[in-house]
Amino acid sequence: MTSPDLAEHPFDLSSQPGAEWWRTAVIYQIYPRSFADSSGDGIGDLPGVTAHLDDLVDLGVDALWLSPFQRSPQKDAGYDVADYCDVDPLFGTLADFDTMLAAAHGRGIRVIVDLVPNHSSDQHAWFQAALAAGPGSRERARYLFRDGKGVHGELPPNNWDSVFGGPAWTRVPASDQATVDATPGQWYLHLFDTSQPDFDWSNEEVREEFRRILRFWLDRGVDGFRVDVAHGLVKDSALPDYTPPTDADALGGGEENVPYWGQDGVHDVYRDWHRVLAEYDGDRALCAEAWLPTIEQTALWVRPDEMHQAFNFAYLETKWDAAPLRAVIDESLRAYGAVGAPSTWVLSNHDVVRHASRLALTEENPQGHGIGPLSPGKPIPDVGLRRARAASTVMLALPGSAYIFQGEELGLPEAVDLPDEARQDPTWFRTAGERYGRDGCRVPVPWSATEPAYGFSPTGASWLPQPASWANLARDRQIGDGASTLSLYTTLLAGRRTHRLGAGRLEWIETHEPGILAFRNGNVTVVANIGSAAIPLPHGSVIATSGPITDGMLPVDTAVWLENGAA
Repeated sequence: MTSPDLAEHPFDLSSQPGAEWWRTAVIYQIYPRSFADSSGDGIGDLPGVTAHLDDLVDLGVDALWLSPFQRSPQKDAGYDVADYCDVDPLFGTLADFDTMLAAAHGRGIRVIVDLVPNHSSDQHAWFQAALAAGPGSRERARYLFRDGKGVHGELPPNNWDSVFGGPAWTRVPASDQATVDATPGQWYLHLFDTSQPDFDWSNEEVREEFRRILRFWLDRGVDGFRVDVAHGLVKDSALPDYTPPTDADALGGGEENVPYWGQDGVHDVYRDWHRVLAEYDGDRALCAEAWLPTIEQTALWVRPDEMHQAFNFAYLETKWDAAPLRAVIDESLRAYGAVGAPSTWVLSNHDVVRHASRLALTEENPQGHGIGPLSPGKPIPDVGLRRARAASTVMLALPGSAYIFQGEELGLPEAVDLPDEARQDPTWFRTAGERYGRDGCRVPVPWSATEPAYGFSPTGASWLPQPASWANLARDRQIGDGASTLSLYTTLLAGRRTHRLGAGRLEWIETHEPGILAFRNGNVTVVANIGSAAIPLPHGSVIATSGPITDGMLPVDTAVWLENGAA
């Protein structure tokens, strides 16, 4: 099947097993509400994306991933979808999407869209119908409605907690309030906010609806889907009680045998989706957001008949330390290679503390908790940026694909000092301020140092306040500055493509120096100094360096690419 605009793609749509574009691509995540606002309402939109596509071309990315822009009440920044096949007016129209897609394709940039299959909005027509229809109905069978425990069903079906804090079950009124004791209201499951009821994926009607949604966007010409909470969907049918460890990540990345994460039945869903994508010309891709206990388990999601990519969160969560970094890279290349898939490297996204801050934290910070004014172990900005630049220099030299999050090419840190009244993440509200949540990584991008909202919005409006210090990080301040983070990323992406590093093979170099990470990929040698003292710069022609090199010495927290180098 081919959509009309696919014939106009400037890239090869023929399928080449083993050489598909997604195996080596650098994919740029756009969080639409924070990327660029064309209307002046303070919220980014699709025309704003279109207006900045040439900037992405200049950066050198292969594809972009759009976080949700579908119709939504925006209780969770669009991850509460009310209509999967339309654009929310906040972001524009379907025509705006088609314009953006054609413009991206015309520039050689592929487009991946976010898909949220674990849950819908409570404003979705199906859930509203379920509330109206009552227990035992076909409408309720699409979601996880259950009778409560206790004499009158007054207790939830089990003890599960929401990822955002608080209980994961909400009770609805009985259909007839006069008989509430005889006919108690049921409870519905929401692993996230109360406004995000979970679908029941044992229901064939749910499965068929998502086939329809996939085809709707594939027919428009999209190149793939990033799948939200891909390890969710299927729950243990017994709904057993489960209490996670107190220090657990919000999405369960370090936990074994969680009854609502990583159930075997989820793999059948993605085998089904794989067949749907195979109906279309070209190499369409599925990328899993799957937080699982081990790399080996995550690799099971990208077996040849399932998904194509899975974010390497084990790598993202590894501390800035040479030995564990080498270990996680080794294990990733082994585990993903064993199933014929690339490792999909990532350091930042819209759910985690930006790595320009995270790598300089001195206290534990579980995923989803965020950092704010009263957080312990707050990062030292200069140290964080230096480490972030070095970490990106390492990541972009690794074989496989890579994702970068909007603004990391500018060196944006986490916005730590957001005022309480500005916060919008449901985590902040559901934990009564105990967790700051994810707003700090979602602050709108600064484009111009002197314009209103730093060029994000023509009116100066911004849905989250931008730190005053970001004027110095604005894109226009960094263009032409060879020492800027933007210039570093541009150089790295160009070098990655020239030297075909994404399709390369990693060979470790033993340096006998503590805290040094060194490897070859083709004719490029990469050395990262994660130790405690400067080391002599190895021989070779410098392709890129994450920081200044003085008197032939590679400083601490600095990484370099060398052509024909030897450590």
